[in-house]
Amino acid sequence: MQPLASLLRPTSLDQFIGQAHLVGPGKPLRQAIEQSTVFSMIFWGPPGVGKTTLARLIATQTQRQFFELSAVSAGKSDIKEILAQTQEIYDQNPDAPSPILFLDEIHRFNKAQQDFLLPFVESGRLILIGATTENPSFEIISALLSRSRIFVLESLQPEELAQLFDQALNYLSKDAKKKPTTDPQAREWLIQYANGDARKLLTLIDTSWQLNKELTLESFKAALDNQVLRYDKGGDEHYDTISAFIKSMRASNIDAALYYLARMVAAGEDPKFIARRMVIFASEDIGLAVPTALVVANAVFDAVHKVGYPEAQINLAHGVAYLAQCQKNRASYQAYFDALADVKRWGNLPIPLELRNAPTKLMKELDYGKGYQMYHDRSLLPEKLQGKKYFTPFHEAKK
Repeated sequence: MQPLASLLRPTSLDQFIGQAHLVGPGKPLRQAIEQSTVFSMIFWGPPGVGKTTLARLIATQTQRQFFELSAVSAGKSDIKEILAQTQEIYDQNPDAPSPILFLDEIHRFNKAQQDFLLPFVESGRLILIGATTENPSFEIISALLSRSRIFVLESLQPEELAQLFDQALNYLSKDAKKKPTTDPQAREWLIQYANGDARKLLTLIDTSWQLNKELTLESFKAALDNQVLRYDKGGDEHYDTISAFIKSMRASNIDAALYYLARMVAAGEDPKFIARRMVIFASEDIGLAVPTALVVANAVFDAVHKVGYPEAQINLAHGVAYLAQCQKNRASYQAYFDALADVKRWGNLPIPLELRNAPTKLMKELDYGKGYQMYHDRSLLPEKLQGKKYFTPFHEAKK
């Protein structure tokens, strides 16, 4: 029996829920699809937001062959096989539209595999649509990135999940002998549980219906209890566990942090992914309280990169114990994003004359750079932001 998520998969852009910033009327990706202007692209976003569905819609609406691979299990031989399958069409018609290769979890392809794929993407022999939950800047080679457009997909909003819930209810009402009933409390609970993930929502509806033929709060919770705990590296458990890991270090709870580390290691999580989060944590949460935390976190990342599993788990444990017990301070993190908020709000405010560069005589005559002193109490911010304070020194924050 097909999963509910598969049965409700949209067949046109108008049926697609979410990502209005990309596929809404007049938006860039929708325009490209409607004009059949297909190019290689990378979909970056959390699980359950429509990356695979969108790739299939692009192939359908532009009438191109569609091949789907997962980088977890695929390799060079799979790409060669796809090229061989399409060669006869190209021999007969060199102007035939290039097939689309959808590569899920593209970040799992190593450098050699990505290098192998590159010339076929560069020549247009294949249109690549990659999907990833990881930052493409870190995981995809620059040559492949430069030949692709990056589209950032966002978690679904509550109202979008509500729309999907209603679709599922309508489908089950038409297809089932027993009409499903639900209530606002169950609906609200499920939407909060899904947390922006359409697949998560539909899977629990599906499981609840199969087990209990009900869509009530009690049936959802019972279905959740019956689900086998799995660690899907691109799915819910992946994000839930890394979240618990970071929050445990933030709370200085070494035991909990090591436990969640062990769960990730035992599940085969990429050690570089874990170490990368530790590098971020060192600046975001520890910051100026213990400046050497960033040095330690980088050292752990470097060690993990050089050593690999199984020994890398020792490096990770060492780093986790150190970071978790460090004093925490988010002053630099918070100050930066407060400043960024003003940049977005006010745009490019005029820079004070005394701070401007004066490489020419005219600029000097216009008082560029005039009056600047390295040490004085004046605010050096633009006039509109005079008196603004973003950063609270560590010793003041402790008082």
